[in-house]
Amino acid sequence: MGKKLVMAQKRGETRALCLGVAMVVGAAITYYILGTTVLPLYQKSVWTQESTCHLIETNIRDQEELEGKRVPQYPCLWVNVSSVGRWAVLYHTEDTRDQNHQCSYIPSSLDNYQVARADVEKVRARFHEHQDFFCFSTTRENETSVLYRRLYGPQSLLFSLFWPTFLLTGGLLIIVMVKINQSLSILAAQR
Repeated sequence: MGKKLVMAQKRGETRALCLGVAMVVGAAITYYILGTTVLPLYQKSVWTQESTCHLIETNIRDQEELEGKRVPQYPCLWVNVSSVGRWAVLYHTEDTRDQNHQCSYIPSSLDNYQVARADVEKVRARFHEHQDFFCFSTTRENETSVLYRRLYGPQSLLFSLFWPTFLLTGGLLIIVMVKINQSLSILAAQR
């Protein structure tokens, strides 16, 4: 009976150690992936200064209003604001600015023109309701654009690092508990 109990404990300890090591290795791989994808985007983000923007004008642009420039066929919102004492163009996120410099907001559903137009008009109405709001600007002198929401801010970085940290802590805790259990059972066997 005593030998079967020792073997069962040993198998259970081995499984727990494997689980702990797998969790630590999984956390290390996740840290590497986040370090090569999310961290460079966070470090490259120049939109660090939070300021208050005041709405100057909004305009819904369709293709025919864009002076013959070739753009995708969807309505987009153009928003002018004053921020930090100067005129600026508001962009929804960093990606919106990269997708189309002529649009402040690009609707999420571009398949149906009427749905996209209704989405743009709803966002425009929200801007007219709240004409003063927080935005993110850069410290560059000649920059004439600001962001409404940062994709690669400190909150997203912390959120991305939460689960790998939880996984690493749990794995290390399991390993430590198994090692303490092993040392206590050795001490009890020596008595």
